[in-house]
Amino acid sequence: MGYRYDMRWLAGLLLVLALLPPLLGNNYYLTVLTMCCLNAMIAVGLSLLVGHAGQISLGHAGFYGLAAYTTAALSTTLGVPVGLSMLAGVGASAAVAALVGLPALKLKGHYLAMATLGFGVILSILFNETVEITGGPSGFTGIPRLSLFGVEFSSDLSVYYLIVALLGLVVWLSFNILHSRVGRALRALHTSEKAAQAMGIDIARYKLFVFVVSAAFAGLAGVLYAHYLTFIAPASFGFSFSVQLIVMVVLGGMTSVPGSIVGAFFLTVLPEFLRAFENVEIVLFGGILVLCMMYLPDGLAGGFNRLWRLVWRLIYVRADKYRQNRQDRQDRRDRQESQDRQDVQDRLEMLDRQDNMDGKDGGDNG
Repeated sequence: MGYRYDMRWLAGLLLVLALLPPLLGNNYYLTVLTMCCLNAMIAVGLSLLVGHAGQISLGHAGFYGLAAYTTAALSTTLGVPVGLSMLAGVGASAAVAALVGLPALKLKGHYLAMATLGFGVILSILFNETVEITGGPSGFTGIPRLSLFGVEFSSDLSVYYLIVALLGLVVWLSFNILHSRVGRALRALHTSEKAAQAMGIDIARYKLFVFVVSAAFAGLAGVLYAHYLTFIAPASFGFSFSVQLIVMVVLGGMTSVPGSIVGAFFLTVLPEFLRAFENVEIVLFGGILVLCMMYLPDGLAGGFNRLWRLVWRLIYVRADKYRQNRQDRQDRRDRQESQDRQDVQDRLEMLDRQDNMDGKDGGDNG
């Protein structure tokens, strides 16, 4: 897909998200939609890392939580302005990602996954054990609401629109990265590290770059999450959430930024719909995921693309048949009109000949 297509897709996404709140009816659905956008931010970063660079991370929930706790501690305990504490939270996630990535990204495949998993587990333990800073298992309360540049976002709707705007910024940055020289280097890196290195690509630098960018996106989601709910707890940033994030990317389509967003929305909304089936909720959730992975091997984005091509093909074939039938009817009418004109002309010629013969017969009798 080209850059213009991606920009049109982004504009359509922002338009839909901007028009949805008046249709939802209550704040509960608005909260779910806001969480969809936050998860989509992290999924977009993981799409760059996993889908395009081919590097697996099972520790992104840790970056998410690190940013959330950093901004919470700075703004609540030390009284730092919210805007600065949010920047510090995102910066902390990016800086720690750089420190972790330098040694960890020398690993490949399962070893890299285990290294990032260990990092996520360490952060989860720290969130639980450093009670004086994080509040421990009971959570961190009293976090101030969002306020930037002197503007306080006091209502859930205003926070939602801010998060939508920042999601649009994240997606725009991702599209620009993918359509740049960096994006081409990442795709080459995913295909073959040895071939990319042979072509002169600094694989260590690009690996670290995309790892830090994806962690920064997770950090941005984390600081927004903390100031949106004004309460955070370690359970929200555990290993299970890291796995859920990977599933969002895989289910949506690993090499597709729009697919990762669709996957994030799908997996965030699906449990809310399954709450009515209390006893079989987990079974239905797992069954739906298995069916999606079986029949949509290239993710929801690939499934939607195939469905769109099928619908377009059906519309095109039907329209082509309609044009062909219309042309056939027109040809038949033209042939019939031509035949009718020929018949009339033949009839007139026959009448003229008959009149001439009658005239000759009258002259001979005279």
